[in-house]
Amino acid sequence: MVEGLFQQAPTLLAMLNEQLDCCYLSQGWRIRLGLLNVNEEQSISMAALFLLDETVSLERKLRESLGDNESMQDIPVSLPGENGNTQGLLSVWPVRLEGGSTGLCLSATCNTGLDRALDKLRHLRTMHELILNAAGEGIYGLDRNGKATFGNAATMEILGWKPEEVIGKKVHDIHHHSHPNGSPYPHTDCPIYAALRDGEVHRVDEEVFWHVDGSPVPIEYTSTPIREGNEIQGAVVIFRDISRRKEIESQREAAFQEIKKLKEQLEQERDYLRDEIKTGSDFGDIIGVSAALQRTMAQIDAAAVTPANVLVLGESGVGKEMVARAIHDRSERADKPLVKINCASIPNELFESEFFGHVKGAFTGAHRDRVGRLQLADGGTVFLDEVGEIPRDLQSKLLRALQEREFERVGDDWTVRVDVRVVAATNRDLEAEVRAGRFREDLYYRLSVFPIAVPPLRDRCEDIGPLAEHFLARTCADLGRDQMRLSQQQVRQLNGHRWPGNIRELRNVIERAVILSAGNRARLDLAMLDDAPTQPDTTPDLAGADGTDFITDAGMRAREKANLIAALRHANWRVWGPDGTAGLLGIKPSTLTYRMKVLGITKPA
Repeated sequence: MVEGLFQQAPTLLAMLNEQLDCCYLSQGWRIRLGLLNVNEEQSISMAALFLLDETVSLERKLRESLGDNESMQDIPVSLPGENGNTQGLLSVWPVRLEGGSTGLCLSATCNTGLDRALDKLRHLRTMHELILNAAGEGIYGLDRNGKATFGNAATMEILGWKPEEVIGKKVHDIHHHSHPNGSPYPHTDCPIYAALRDGEVHRVDEEVFWHVDGSPVPIEYTSTPIREGNEIQGAVVIFRDISRRKEIESQREAAFQEIKKLKEQLEQERDYLRDEIKTGSDFGDIIGVSAALQRTMAQIDAAAVTPANVLVLGESGVGKEMVARAIHDRSERADKPLVKINCASIPNELFESEFFGHVKGAFTGAHRDRVGRLQLADGGTVFLDEVGEIPRDLQSKLLRALQEREFERVGDDWTVRVDVRVVAATNRDLEAEVRAGRFREDLYYRLSVFPIAVPPLRDRCEDIGPLAEHFLARTCADLGRDQMRLSQQQVRQLNGHRWPGNIRELRNVIERAVILSAGNRARLDLAMLDDAPTQPDTTPDLAGADGTDFITDAGMRAREKANLIAALRHANWRVWGPDGTAGLLGIKPSTLTYRMKVLGITKPA
């Protein structure tokens, strides 16, 4: 009866003896295995009913059931068949066989729909893994304890850690354990774990994860909690390597700072050069045909083609700056800036800042970085006007910068290297200043490699007329007046003047003549200052002792002294200011003070 029951059963039934050999096998199981044509009395091993890799573990369970005389249910098994393997569940219970021996009855169930669902699930899982591994961002899955449950391929590309080396461990302890400076990073402060505690999404724009080689990797990441109902089951961490972005930002910041620096430098160059153009245009081009001027021009041509430093000597107002411009324009540095520094106008406390520049906050009032004039002149020429006015204690700093061709800005420890040619100018006798200890000898020799003496206007009378005509045309154009001409008598009058203020004084006279003119004739008679002596007791005999029409040098100095005294009295002994003596004479206050000292003129008590 038992044999007939098994032969007709469409389900998966089997009877095993104590040796776990198959005594009876149902028709359903035979159909599945393709054994319908096999003799039913032929024994079938248990291994034929299940996959080989499960046989050992399943045999152990079956012997336990047989020995303990206990049944077992819902054992997961893989059932082979002609159409492929199928997942199923196995139930086992002990039974009595004929002859009194004990055996096992097996009942297996399989669900083809479940297999299809499992196959689909496996396919979906494979696709999801492919998608996650294709992502450029690193992705970690964490359980509720912060241990890694998943890691995609990008995690290894970014950090060098293989996913299997991280799964089951706390990722914070592996690659998030320290701050960028090396100080410890407690996991209680970690935003990744904060998402597991508060259930909030935590975004961090800039931190570091540590590479397997121990190097820091700049990272931005998001930690998002995973919920099941109201319970937090874990979190997913998505992070991105921002090394390239940081590099680009650093390059952009460096470029921005360079642009800012160049912009400030160009603005200062613009302001300086604009002032220089204004100042340079006052005297026009170097005009004249006198032999004295031609000698000076020959010296300019000889010095311009060399890199030698030039010292321009001459009285105030002779056009020393024009000589410096001519040297620069004829040199190989003509396409670079010519930067002027008026050494007499710089206060001692601002000397270093003006020459070398400063950084923001270097001293009170330093609200931004400033480029020094030596740096502005890099590649070009720097014109040190009134170089004899530099205080003794500051000359050594200038000498070092010129010798070493490098310096540090005030408040900065970064050395700036420059390549400048120096053209200096002074109306002082620097050799006398050196002997008096007021000017450094080494700085003097550094500056006066090629000295050029510019003749005063009184030594180039042939040039007075052309210069006057040039200033007259320019002044009329600037003031919107009709063009004027000078008569031969007016030119002779100009030639007869001593011009203590040189070209600057001539320019002032011509401007006053145009301003005082009502028509198209320049009123030179009103513009010329009366330089006749007003002190009979100090005026010597101006006629030559032998009846000649010239006087000696001592006589000229006496006349100059008388003229200065007259001008001082007219200005009530005021030297500075628009109504001061220096303004009346058209010379610098420092020049007037120097002449008063040389001529021994002092204000009476």
